[in-house]
Amino acid sequence: MRTALKRRQEEKPPAPLPERPRLAPDARVHEPIEDGAPWLVQSGAQRYLRVAAGMASLLRLADGTRDAEDLAKELGWSVELVGEGLLRAQRTGLLEDAAAAPRRERRITFVPPLTVQFTVVRPERMLNVFRPLTARLAHRGWAIVAATLAGAGLLSLVAQAQTTIAALSEPISLPALLALLVVTYCGTMLHELSHGLVLSHYGGRPSRMGFMLFYLTPAFFCDVTDGWRLPRNRQRVRVALAGIATQTVIAGLAGVGSVVVAVAGGNPAVRDFLLLLTVTNYVSGLFNTIPFVKLDGYLALMSHLDISHLRDRSITDARRLVARLLFGGRYERELPGVEWAPLFGLACMLFPLYVVSMAFTLWGSVLESAGMVGAVLVSVALGYLSLRVYVGALKLLAEARTAGAAGWRRVTVSVAAVGVVAAALLGISVPYTVTGGFVEERGRTVLVATGTTDRDAVEPGAEVTLQSGGVVLQKRLGTAEVASGDFVDLSVPFSAFVPVTGLDSLKVPVAGVVLDGGRLAPGTTGQAVVDAGERSLGDWLYLKYVAPFWR
Repeated sequence: MRTALKRRQEEKPPAPLPERPRLAPDARVHEPIEDGAPWLVQSGAQRYLRVAAGMASLLRLADGTRDAEDLAKELGWSVELVGEGLLRAQRTGLLEDAAAAPRRERRITFVPPLTVQFTVVRPERMLNVFRPLTARLAHRGWAIVAATLAGAGLLSLVAQAQTTIAALSEPISLPALLALLVVTYCGTMLHELSHGLVLSHYGGRPSRMGFMLFYLTPAFFCDVTDGWRLPRNRQRVRVALAGIATQTVIAGLAGVGSVVVAVAGGNPAVRDFLLLLTVTNYVSGLFNTIPFVKLDGYLALMSHLDISHLRDRSITDARRLVARLLFGGRYERELPGVEWAPLFGLACMLFPLYVVSMAFTLWGSVLESAGMVGAVLVSVALGYLSLRVYVGALKLLAEARTAGAAGWRRVTVSVAAVGVVAAALLGISVPYTVTGGFVEERGRTVLVATGTTDRDAVEPGAEVTLQSGGVVLQKRLGTAEVASGDFVDLSVPFSAFVPVTGLDSLKVPVAGVVLDGGRLAPGTTGQAVVDAGERSLGDWLYLKYVAPFWR
C-alpha cells in the first residue's frame, strides 16, 4: 500500500528541469571528514541528507554553467541517468528554483511541538579557538575526574537529605533566587557550549547559537546538526551527551561545596543555595537524558542507532498501529527493521502530556494564585495541547483513509470515541480545590485571593490546608476552616503568592476571608488550599482553566 506522501508525489507532475541546473543557494555539499564517512548535502541550517559519492559529484558540478549533456560527459553517465539524479535533487529542494522567491536566512525558528529559537551568533570561528583546550581535556583521566565529581555530588545530597528537603520546602530569598537564576543560566550556556566544543573537536561545524523558549521556559541552544557529518556513531553520541556531562560536573561541584560549607560551619543560606543548585542541575541533566522529547538523550539514541528522524518516524508507526487496531486497513512501516518503534512512538506522543501534568503538580497552585497572568499561561498551554490532540486525531483518520479502512468503521469508531470522552467529562468526579495565599497577622489567619479565584466555592466551614510556599516542595503547616464566606478588600505582601521572601514592601490588592484555627507565627505566609468538594471532570476543567478569564 502506498503512503499518502508517495501518492501526492506521483499525482503532482514534476516541474521541468532547468536547462542549466544550479545548486540551491542554501545547499552545500560536504566532503567526508575522513575515509569511510558519508557524503552529506546540507539544505538550510538544520537539514542534512546522506548521498552516494556519485550524487555528490553531480550536485557539485551543478553550478549553472552545464546542461545535462555536459554533466553526463564529465561524469561518464548516460543523459538519462543524469536527468534522473537531477529530478531527485529537484524534488528534495536541492536545486535552485528560478520562479521561487529567494530563501532568506531566518533568525527565528519554530521547532514543534512548543519551542521557538532565536539565533544570536554563528559560533564556528569562536569555538575553533578552543580546540587546543578541548583536545587536552579529551582524555580518559579527565573523564574519571568528572565522573568522580558527579558521584560525590550525589553522595552529598544523600548525606544531607533532611537539609536538602528543608531547603526545597522553604521560600527562597530574592537575592538567592536572582543568584540561582544567573548561575543556572550560566550553567545552561556552558551546557550548550560543550555540545559545540565537542563537535568542533571532531571536525564538525556548529551552525547557530542563541536562546530559545522551550515549552515557554527560557533556555539556550547550540545547533549541532552538522554532527551527522561525523564518521562514527560514538562521536555523535559524545556530542549529544557533552552537555549532560557538563551539568553533572557543575552539580557535583556545588554538592561538594555544600558539604564544605556545612563542615566549616559556614552560612546556612550559602549551603542551602548550593544544595538548590545541585538539585537543579542533576534534575535538568536527568530530564535531558529522557529520549521521548528532542533533547540530548534522544539525540544520543538516534546517533547510536544511526537512524535519522527517529522520533517522527516512530510516531508515524505508532499512529499507524493505533489506526490499524481501531479502523483496520493495511499500513506500511516507516521503520520496519525497528520492532520497538511503535511503542517508542507512543511514548513520544504521551510524554509531553506527562511533563505538563507534572509541571501543573509542582507549579499549578502558584500559577493559580498568580491571578490573570497565571490563568493566561495555564490556559495557553492547555489550549495548545488540545490543538495538538485535535491535529493528531485528524492525522489518525487520514492514515486510516489512506490505508483503505472502511468508511462506516471510521465513522463508528469516531462517534464512539466522542461518546467515551463525553461520558468521562460528565461521569468522572474529581476533587476540586481552590488555591490562594494566606497571611498571619494580628493574631488571625487570613485566606487571600486574587480576582481570578473561585470565591463562590469558598464556603463557611470548608477545610483549608496551610502549606509553606516552598520553591519546589510544599510543607504542611497546619489546617483551618473558613469562618465565613464574606470577603473583604485587603493589601498583602506579594510573597503571599510566590515562594520568595523579601518582598514585604511590595503590596498587592486582594480579597480576604478570616480562617478559624491554624494559628502560626506572626508574619508567616504561604499557600492555602481550600477543599471545595468534588466536581465532574468537565466542570473541573472549566473552573480551572476557562472560568478564571471571566471572574
